[in-house]
Amino acid sequence: MASSTTWLKSPTASIAAPSPRKVIFWTFLVACFTPCSSKNEDEDYEDLTLNKTWVLTPKIYESDVTLILNNLLKGYDNKLRPDIGVKPTIIDTDMYINSIGPVNAIKMEYTIDIFFAQTWYDRRLKFNGTMKVLGLNSNMVGKIWIPDTFFRNSKKADAHWITTPNRMLRIWNDGRILYTLRLTIDAECQLQLHNFPMDEHSCSLAFSSYGYPKDEIIYQWKQSSVEIGDTRSWRLYQFTFIGLRNTTEFVKTTSGDYVVMAVYFDLSRRMGYFTIQTYIPCTLTVVLSWVSFWINKDAVPARTSLGITTVLTMTTLSTIARKSLPKVSYVTAIDLFVSVCFIFVFAALIEYGTLHYFVSNRKPSKDKGKKKRNRAPTVEIRPRSSAVQMNNSLHQQERDEEYGYECLDGKDCTSFFCCFDDCRSGAWRQGRLHIRITKIDSYARIFFPTAFGLFNLVYWVGYLYL
Repeated sequence: MASSTTWLKSPTASIAAPSPRKVIFWTFLVACFTPCSSKNEDEDYEDLTLNKTWVLTPKIYESDVTLILNNLLKGYDNKLRPDIGVKPTIIDTDMYINSIGPVNAIKMEYTIDIFFAQTWYDRRLKFNGTMKVLGLNSNMVGKIWIPDTFFRNSKKADAHWITTPNRMLRIWNDGRILYTLRLTIDAECQLQLHNFPMDEHSCSLAFSSYGYPKDEIIYQWKQSSVEIGDTRSWRLYQFTFIGLRNTTEFVKTTSGDYVVMAVYFDLSRRMGYFTIQTYIPCTLTVVLSWVSFWINKDAVPARTSLGITTVLTMTTLSTIARKSLPKVSYVTAIDLFVSVCFIFVFAALIEYGTLHYFVSNRKPSKDKGKKKRNRAPTVEIRPRSSAVQMNNSLHQQERDEEYGYECLDGKDCTSFFCCFDDCRSGAWRQGRLHIRITKIDSYARIFFPTAFGLFNLVYWVGYLYL
C-alpha cells in the first residue's frame, strides 16, 4: 500500500508541476503569438485605410498617366507642327487683360499685363484612358510642339517666373491642347498729339506667328476672345479707358503672308492735371498783365517790372508744359494756348513801350504855349471835336498835354493815321483814322479782354466739340 500510494503521488506531482523548460517554451510561444496577431490586425486596418484613400484619389491614375505620357512622347517629334503637309494648324486665341498702364507719352509706349491662352489640336497626342484631361505643369511644355507666337509691337516682354513659371498646359483625350501663360509687355503706341491734352488714342497689341505663314498656321479669335479685369486697379493716371476691339489682319512680307491678330485699347486723356498746371496759371498770368493798363503811365518802374515779370512767367510755364511731351515737330493744342497767352502778355508790355515812346518824344509848341497863358479858365469846346473839357485842374492838364504839342519831327501828317491832334488840320486828309495817344490805355482795357475772350471761345469749342 505504501508503494502504491507513492506511485499515485508521483504522476500527480508531474502534472501539477511541469518542467522549467516547458514553462519557458510555452511562455515564449504565447509572447510571440500575441504581437503577430496584433500586427496582422494593424496591417488589415492600414490596407482598409489605404483602400479608402484609393477611392478618393485612385492611385491607379498615377501609373495610368505615366503610361499615357510615355506612350504619347514615344516617337513624338516636337519640331514638327501638327498636320504638317496636310492642312494648316488652327490656333484659337483669347486674352484676359489683367491691367493696363502706365502710358508713357515721352517714349510713346504703354505697359500691359495679360493672361494669354492658345488652343489647338494635335492628333499625335490623342490617348485612351480613365482620365479625359491631363493637367500638366510647365515641364511638359518643352516636350511637345507649341506655336511660335510673338508680339509684333512689343519693346520688352517678361514672363512671370515666381514662384514657379506661370504657365499651364492641358491635354484632352481627343488631342486638344490648351497652353496659357502670364506676360507683362511694354508695347509701342504711336500717339498723335495734335490735340494734346484733349487727345484720344487707340493703342494696339498685335501678335502673329514668327516663322509660319498663313498656309501653315491660322490664328483666330474665340467667341469670348478678350476679357478685362477690374479697371480700378489699372495705372492709367492721365487716361480713361473707353473700350477695346479686336481685329484680324493679313500682312504681306517677303517671307510670306502672315495672319496678324490685334487688340486695340481706346484711351481718352484726362485734362485735370494740365488744367491745374498749365491752363489756369497761363490765364491768370494774362489777366495779371492787364493790371498795367490801370497804372499811371508815368509810373515807369511799376509798369515795366510788371510786364517783364509776366513775360518771364509765361516763358517758364511754356517750358514746364513741354516737359510732358516728346519733341514733336508739329504744334499741339497746349502749345497753341501757351503761345497765344505769351503773345498777349508780350503785347501788353509793348503797349506801354509804345505809349511811353510817343509821350516822351513830343515837343511843346511856342505859339500854343502863348495861347495856354491867355486861355480863360472856362469850359471849352473845340471845333470838329466831340471832347468837352471841364474847368478843373485834372482836365486842364490833360487838355494841355493833348493839344499843346506838335507832330514829331519829320512827320507831315500824311500817313494813314496820326497820333496828335495837330494832324487834324493842314495836311491831314479827311476820312483817315485819328488816334489819341493818351487814350491807348483806355483802348487796351477793352481790346485785350475782348480779344482773349474770343480766342478762348474759338479754342475750346474747336478742340472739344469739332
